[in-house]
Amino acid sequence: MILMALDHAAIYWNPGRAASEGLNGYRPKYSSLAQFFTRYVTHYCAPTFIFLAGTALALSTERRLMKGCSQKEISLRMIKRGIILIILEFILIAPVFRIGFFYFGVLACIGTCFIIFSILRFLPTKAIFVMSVLMVAFHPYLDLSWIPSTPDWGYILHLIIHEPSFRRKPWVGLYPIIPWLGVMGLGWCFGKILLNIKDVKELYSNGKYIALTGIGLILAFFYIRFLNEFGNILHWKKLEIIDFMLVAKYPPSLAFILWTLGGMMLMLYAGLKIEEKGLTSNWLVQAILTFGETPLFFYCVHIPLYSYIPVYTRTVRKYSLEITYAVWLIGLVVLYFLCKAYKKLKKIYPKSILQYI
Repeated sequence: MILMALDHAAIYWNPGRAASEGLNGYRPKYSSLAQFFTRYVTHYCAPTFIFLAGTALALSTERRLMKGCSQKEISLRMIKRGIILIILEFILIAPVFRIGFFYFGVLACIGTCFIIFSILRFLPTKAIFVMSVLMVAFHPYLDLSWIPSTPDWGYILHLIIHEPSFRRKPWVGLYPIIPWLGVMGLGWCFGKILLNIKDVKELYSNGKYIALTGIGLILAFFYIRFLNEFGNILHWKKLEIIDFMLVAKYPPSLAFILWTLGGMMLMLYAGLKIEEKGLTSNWLVQAILTFGETPLFFYCVHIPLYSYIPVYTRTVRKYSLEITYAVWLIGLVVLYFLCKAYKKLKKIYPKSILQYI
């Protein structure tokens, strides 16, 4: 989330920001390694969001079953949460980004996947895992030519299912259901594994397997990138850092998923180690945890926060990279206090609509 804020601050403050990796085959050009890595480190955001959303679904489903909730109640809650996310995308996020009233972004994608998972969750975990792996690895071979793309309804289906595009405004989208549903499915399976762990001590002792999984995924990334064939949508032309590391995000290639989920696993391991050593009382860790406890609120607030000054002073993308970093850090301080206040508000009204946000 913190890295995501950097990328979205850069949209409005940094003239050197380049993005849209793989969108309709696009290869962005970066003016420096600093600009490239400022963008690259933020790639972890969407995969981590969606993967952990699947994990949270698995854990919360089991918790609600233990409390005596019916399967119908659990599915309806998933559907409600999904609808709320889609509505927030259309009425809040799309207007702030100024890219059209129909924007199928990350919130709409997660919301739609929640709705699908209200039914999909009844499949065996092994079936969900196999389906998810196939979706993530082989989605570039998906053929949607049987859906006509000329009428708006057909184009929208292409957009939502698998083909992100900005070619026909106001119908735009960056996060299609496939393969992101597969990423959520992998997160669901990870949640099921966590449910088999008896206590915190066992979780700590198994942390090494999380780290090894992360290392394995990153090694697989380098293997696939080096071969430069299967698993790549953007192929490298020169063995240079930017060219080699540049991977497609829209839609995400297998290489992109391997790199980002591998890094996410290592970050999870680091988080477990911090908790195991009793360092969670540290002020910085507490601030990060506050963001983590209010993710949707953080997402909905941070974009207007970072866009307000440059948009209304007509100075969008007219600042240096150094100023962009400074604005990002100042914004995080403001967001901390906003998220802290919102966290208290949720505790006061636990059964209101705030429980979904």
